[in-house]
Amino acid sequence: MSPIDQLISNFQELAAQVPGIVQPFIVMLAGAIPFVDGEGAAIIGIAGGLHPIVAGVAAAAGNFLCVLLVVAVTSRARTTIVDRRRSPVGVSGGAGARSSALGAYQETAATKPESKGRRRFNRWLVRFGVPGASILGPLAIPTQITSAILVGGGTPRRWVLLWQAISIVIWTTIGTVAAWATLTFVIEVS
Repeated sequence: MSPIDQLISNFQELAAQVPGIVQPFIVMLAGAIPFVDGEGAAIIGIAGGLHPIVAGVAAAAGNFLCVLLVVAVTSRARTTIVDRRRSPVGVSGGAGARSSALGAYQETAATKPESKGRRRFNRWLVRFGVPGASILGPLAIPTQITSAILVGGGTPRRWVLLWQAISIVIWTTIGTVAAWATLTFVIEVS
C-alpha cells in the first residue's frame, strides 16, 4: 500500500471513529493535504458517514484554507526575493560572491529535469492561461503546488485565489457527487 493510500485509509478510520460533530474538521484537515485535496477528502468524509454536502463543504474549505496559506507564503517569499534583487549590493557580500552563487543555482536548476506533471502544467498555463491552468491543474498536480507555481511566477494573488477557489469547488463537487452516486446507486448503501 502506498503512503497516500495508507494516509487516506487512516483518515477514513479516524472519521468513522470520532463523534459526528468532529468529523467535518477531520475532513477539512484531509482536504488540506496535497494529493488528497478536496475531492479525496470529500470521499473520505462520505465513506466515514458524513452527509455528502457537509463532507463536500468541509473538504473544499480545508483545501482552500491550505491554498490560501500557500499563496500567502509564496507571495511573501517572491516579494522578498524580488526586493532583494532590486536593492544595491552591499560591501560585505560583494557582487562576485552573489553572481557566483546565482550561477551555481542556475546550473543546478538547469540540470534537474522537470517532472511530467510540471511539464503538463506548464503547457496548460501557456495554452489556457491562469483560469485553465487552475481548473485543469488538479489533473496533473495538487492545487497547493499549482497555486505556488502561479504566484511564484508573478500572477497576482487575488487572481490565483479566485481561480483556485473555482477549481476547488468544481473538483470537490465532482468528487462528492461521484462518491455519493457510487455509494447510492452502485453499492446501494442508503
